[in-house]
Amino acid sequence: MSESFTDDERAAMKERAQELRGSSRRGSRAARGDGTIEVLAKLAEMPEPDRVLGERLHALITSCAPDLQPKLWYGMPAYAQEGKVVCFFQGARKFKTRYATLGFSDEAKLDDGALWPTAFALMDWTPGIEERITALVKRAVG
Repeated sequence: MSESFTDDERAAMKERAQELRGSSRRGSRAARGDGTIEVLAKLAEMPEPDRVLGERLHALITSCAPDLQPKLWYGMPAYAQEGKVVCFFQGARKFKTRYATLGFSDEAKLDDGALWPTAFALMDWTPGIEERITALVKRAVG
């Protein structure tokens, strides 16, 4: 039996290829990592509740970790440090899952022994969740 990519996975790979082509055409703007407009546009395309969660997450990350640069990564809002993605938001509709995801790459400084989480299901926004995400993002860029 051969393994194959899903249609959603192929679409994400195509989006990533377009992002890479676009960054080479944008030149100096891409070098600065200014992808705020693209991230906000991607968030605006999302259906609720993904859009609401993504917009809140964007506001939180840009305020508590202003050194992280917004960018698109496989068609998802992401936040990079020195060009390397640290964290990203995957709406539930991206791969038809039941929850949105806040994910962290291996660039995030979340190490905690031999086992630690790198992705979190995000289904609602409460003050407690906002506090936990703030702490995670600050630690990730620490």
